[in-house]
Amino acid sequence: MMKKTMNIPNLISLARLLSVPLIASLILSRQLFPAFLLFALAGLSDALDGFFARIFKARTTLGAYLDPLADKALLIGVYAALGKIGLIDFWVVILVVFRDVLIIGGILLLFLFKSSIDMKPLMVSKINTVVQLTFALFLLGQGEALLEIPLANVYFGYIVALTTVLSGATYVKLGFKHFNKMSVNLP
Repeated sequence: MMKKTMNIPNLISLARLLSVPLIASLILSRQLFPAFLLFALAGLSDALDGFFARIFKARTTLGAYLDPLADKALLIGVYAALGKIGLIDFWVVILVVFRDVLIIGGILLLFLFKSSIDMKPLMVSKINTVVQLTFALFLLGQGEALLEIPLANVYFGYIVALTTVLSGATYVKLGFKHFNKMSVNLP
């Protein structure tokens, strides 16, 4: 049963969401070490809010929507900023952003048709988020010469692309299943 109250896990998710403009701004101004540190904290906060929600049985309806929204905003903001300054291939940025826009668009369509949605992330999506967060952290560290590994960003980019496509395709498949079960009265 989910409660409808603000709590510590939701505050952590909200802080992650509010950190996005600052982290993106730091990246765009090429202050990569502070961006690296803040992004690492934001990434850890993703695990921390889930941990607190489970341990203290503090799952809320707000948290079910706020946590994935904060994740998507963080990844889109950071990937767009990294793409803008040339630390990540633009095609990877487009793929990551397109997947998240596709998922958000599907959820909005289901709401439009007044369909209820169980907001539980899939395992492939959790893996994708970890891979995307790790890649962005690696790129920020590499940009500051903290983590220099030749050609690793190319191969890591392909891994991000693979998990992003798998996750997106899984959500599209589930979305079609959900739409096929609905009865819609069209004018």
